[in-house]
Amino acid sequence: MSETKTAFITGINGQDGSYLTEFLLDKGYTVVGLVRRLSVPESQTSRLEEAGVYPHPRLHLEYGDLTDQSSLYRILSKYRPDEIYNLGAQSHVRVSFDAPQHTTDVIAMGTLNLLEAMKEIVPRARMYQAGSSEMFGNSIDKDGYQRETTPMKPVSPYGCAKLYAYTLCRTYRESYKMFISNGILFNHESPRRGGTFVTNKIVKGALDIYEHKTKRLSLGNLKATRDWGHARDYTRAMWLMLQAPTADDFVCATGVSHSVGDVVDFVFGELGLVRDQHVGCDPRYFRPNELNHLKGDCSKLKERLGWEPFIGFEALLTEMIGVEKNKRNIS
Repeated sequence: MSETKTAFITGINGQDGSYLTEFLLDKGYTVVGLVRRLSVPESQTSRLEEAGVYPHPRLHLEYGDLTDQSSLYRILSKYRPDEIYNLGAQSHVRVSFDAPQHTTDVIAMGTLNLLEAMKEIVPRARMYQAGSSEMFGNSIDKDGYQRETTPMKPVSPYGCAKLYAYTLCRTYRESYKMFISNGILFNHESPRRGGTFVTNKIVKGALDIYEHKTKRLSLGNLKATRDWGHARDYTRAMWLMLQAPTADDFVCATGVSHSVGDVVDFVFGELGLVRDQHVGCDPRYFRPNELNHLKGDCSKLKERLGWEPFIGFEALLTEMIGVEKNKRNIS
């Protein structure tokens, strides 16, 4: 790059934020991250440290919050970023039923706060908005896929908040001619996934059983199917969306779905464990309104931007198992 670009990332210490930071620093960017002030400071940079990018001379962390518009104005005025990646959210779908107002405040109103700050301070910047396959709910096209044209009918407060933010971004793009692209990302995982999310919960739970720390793993709906990819592949797609000639909305997915039970079978099989002896369903982990099947058609992203996923389902889970084994010093 002939000139160093500056990127601003909300949710920088999340799974996606840490992979995106790695990717952008490798490309020569200066990266500015929004972090919330927490009572346990170690949790503010844990994934960035795991990624080996903190501290870094081109990485700057600023305290603030999506619900505090003044902090957004301050940071955008200070750094004048070329690109904005809005990844910050209360991102656990099941938790959104328990904390619907907080989820909506952060995702919906937080996105509005960011858009207004962007419009006033850096209107020519390019923004990526993190949408979600949860926005589709149980709406599926006749061929079994969900794509950009599939009707969106979310079935959780999280999905509803994401749909509001998605629509708001389209409105600002069309009304103010701002470069804002929505990524409709399907489930994406990695060793940096939070422990309460089902893939990492299964990996950690299976290893607890393998180490004889416990005998049972309780899960929710084992029949639910999801289109699972790797966060490293998906953050590359985010960047590609902001390098395109025009802003648009893109589904990012692998086009292959697996059930939660499939994840359990693979992970337990890799560890030589018998699923039926250790895994049970607990009603506490079911959602009030279940989302049954997700499978994305990313033809538009592939054809327009040349994106392809490199890491498959089994390779993803194998990596997650291997990293967790290393953390526990299991050979």
